Amino acid sequence: MFSNILIWFVVIPLLMLAGLGLCRDVKQVRAVAVAGSTALIARSVKLLVDYLAIRAAGDTAPMLFQGSWTWFAPLNINLAVGVDGISVAMILLSSIILFTGSFASWQVPQPKAFFLWLILLSTGVFGFFISIDLFTMFMFYEVALIPMYLLIGVWGTGRKEYSAMKLTLMLMGGSAFLMLGLIGIYYHSAPAGQPLTWNILEIVNNTIDPAWQRFLFPMTFVGFGVLGAMFPFHTWSPDGHACAPTAVSMLHAGVLMKLGGYGCFRVAIYLMPQAANELAWIFLILTGISVVYGAFSACVQTDLKYINAYSSVSHCGLVLFAILMLNTTAMTGAIMQMLSHGLMTALFFALIGMIYGRTHTRDITKMGGLMRIMPYLCVCYVIAGMASLGLPGLSGFVAEMTIFVGSFQHADMFHRVFTIVACCSIVITAVYILRVVGKLLFGPVYDKHHLELTDATWWERFSTACLIVSVAAIGCFPNFFSNLIKFTFSPEIFKVLGM
Repeated sequence: MFSNILIWFVVIPLLMLAGLGLCRDVKQVRAVAVAGSTALIARSVKLLVDYLAIRAAGDTAPMLFQGSWTWFAPLNINLAVGVDGISVAMILLSSIILFTGSFASWQVPQPKAFFLWLILLSTGVFGFFISIDLFTMFMFYEVALIPMYLLIGVWGTGRKEYSAMKLTLMLMGGSAFLMLGLIGIYYHSAPAGQPLTWNILEIVNNTIDPAWQRFLFPMTFVGFGVLGAMFPFHTWSPDGHACAPTAVSMLHAGVLMKLGGYGCFRVAIYLMPQAANELAWIFLILTGISVVYGAFSACVQTDLKYINAYSSVSHCGLVLFAILMLNTTAMTGAIMQMLSHGLMTALFFALIGMIYGRTHTRDITKMGGLMRIMPYLCVCYVIAGMASLGLPGLSGFVAEMTIFVGSFQHADMFHRVFTIVACCSIVITAVYILRVVGKLLFGPVYDKHHLELTDATWWERFSTACLIVSVAAIGCFPNFFSNLIKFTFSPEIFKVLGM
């Protein structure tokens, strides 16, 4: 049987799609979007409370709330669901960003069609995070990617057709690698004579042959790494983010890119730990480049969205970098960084969209003195910037410090040198964040027409306030989130890894 608390994360978005299909005006569309996203947040909070209660009672099972329904028996494909601490955290993150994104898109053109595609995307995201069957996980993964083409190509700005096509082609290319890797895992998921399986929990107990692990690990890691903006497969990300509408940028950078990091851990490393231990150094080099290259690239941009997009390349690179360190501390930091970056980049893109909607420009050389014109939005932008550069008390600090402490646990020169290089990204981040704050918010007003602009509306204030509170919560209560995910890293995996 299905676990009711999990299947609702797919049912509610499907009900939202049906409700949107019946809407006749903008107010009804807004009502369905807000009601549905509120229901998802309520379900996420209930899931969190129930999960923590079961863990507190002493249940140390790898996955809780498991349920399964046979979908296609000849290939043993099941719609199997289950969650651990990482899944719960990602579901909560997704629901928060969908909720705040609904308010940030209050005045989007063609709202009915826009929200239909946005909710379809979120259906894929929630389905991906609750799946423990590789086939259904891949199906939901594709459902989450496909709507991006239309959301950017129709509602985007600038070179939207080019960006949408580039994003689609590169992510589909990554999906091809991923599909081949998953098929390979399936055919080596069980000893000879036993039924093959797509179930992650069954595969991890039937160790895949190390020779095949070395072949399949790069395919799956690259497949998911493309979505995680790993160098050199990151080039779709800045163009896609720059042209996407506000809510799409929020959901894309805040949640969709996290599917890459989650998949790299859940599939590539969790199922093939021996290959991960042997080949991690190759991808550490690539992700280390992502961290520094993304930060340096952000320094030379003048478009607010491109600055935040390259910043996302750096921060998501840090997630993959930490996962590849293959120890509990660094991996815990990686998950906290996924949460931190998801919230603060959603806040950034929401604010950029609100500022652009008033000034009709994202070029920082054509703006100035906005602090005295729209103080609320500017103060929120400063808070988001401080979280990005790692100010203590906000989410970025605890996430990055946990990553760097865990990474430095390796005593060999290779790991420590790359850890030091990754640490340098903090300084580079401070450069571009403070540069933008100085040019955008302070100094003389560039355009006299900007003096007539208004500050945030009530729905904009509500959306940004929710994200700021979430960013501060992680920064002030890191132990809560650390304890949430600690049961995910089973001792058996680290025995195989030799840690």
